[in-house]
Amino acid sequence: MPPSESAILANFLLSPAALPNIISLTKFTDLFPKAQRSNAQIGLLYRELQHIRALDTDEVQRNIAQEVKRGQRQRREVVKARRKAEREDMEGVDMREIEMETELFGPMTNLPISKPHTLSSVLPDLEQACAELEIEVSALEAETRPALEDIQGMVGDLSDLRYGKFSRSAGSMSSVGDDVIEALGGLEEVCHSVTRASNEA
Repeated sequence: MPPSESAILANFLLSPAALPNIISLTKFTDLFPKAQRSNAQIGLLYRELQHIRALDTDEVQRNIAQEVKRGQRQRREVVKARRKAEREDMEGVDMREIEMETELFGPMTNLPISKPHTLSSVLPDLEQACAELEIEVSALEAETRPALEDIQGMVGDLSDLRYGKFSRSAGSMSSVGDDVIEALGGLEEVCHSVTRASNEA
């Protein structure tokens, strides 16, 4: 089985990244002038550099995890686009003709026939699907959060109007009715944009 993307990145970026793998304390001490090599601060400096290097390695590890998630998301998008294209290609195709051709000439494709799942094979796929759905839900929540905040702000402004606390800037030429219509129009536009975004997803 070929190594995974995370394994390749970890072996390439993380394994050789620890400071002792790059330079030992003895070699680090040898870089200083002979008169300073017995100074206790050299060991402290080395440990400080080791700590900084460990923090950088942790950051790289987090970036690897994010890259793996992004790769999985890209694969899902490619599969989704292929399925959509296949559905669009199949529109207008008479299934009876395909069945008759299959009966007369046999299957017209060399693609392998999919095997039914067993209990042991379906569990990892279900776990992967759940993880992917959780990622999609969190991404959708992040996308809709600004729209929700806009809607809540507009509803709050309209609620202020209901209770007589509608704030208008001094010297405003527009009437309260115009301001209300403008606020409602903005609310409607935000709601439509959220609906369009959810339909496209």
